[in-house]
Amino acid sequence: MAREAESVTYRGRRRWNGSHGKVWWDNEVLFEISKFEAKVTADREDVLIGNSKDSKIVSLTGTGTITIKSVINRNINKYLEEYKSGRDPRATLVGLIEDPDAADGQKERCSIDNVWFNELTLMTFEKGTVVEKEFPFGFTPEDAQFIETVE
Repeated sequence: MAREAESVTYRGRRRWNGSHGKVWWDNEVLFEISKFEAKVTADREDVLIGNSKDSKIVSLTGTGTITIKSVINRNINKYLEEYKSGRDPRATLVGLIEDPDAADGQKERCSIDNVWFNELTLMTFEKGTVVEKEFPFGFTPEDAQFIETVE
């Protein structure tokens, strides 16, 4: 006998809206955040099984991007001076997505440690547009964890 699927009604207002997302860079909130993305990619090698090609995870790569509406310099000068001194500075990022209307006010928070920046945008602008700076970064996936999740 086929079991009937439970009927669940979802409404659009329950979807996440990124407008309430926040990011902390070394414990300092980025109030001018425009976009934040952090992801882990599985690096794979091919494994042959008979005539079939399968794959095996051999490592993980953490990458991401912070985009901010440029208001203040942030830590850019500090990182630039560290680079020029031959040092490789590291940061901690914490991302939070919450929406007072979605999932009954629940939130997700992820902490990422051992973050390095691949580029430092010192200055960029285009006439007639709001200035944004983008900061691509890398991290070790072992140093990322969810602090809060929506079940």
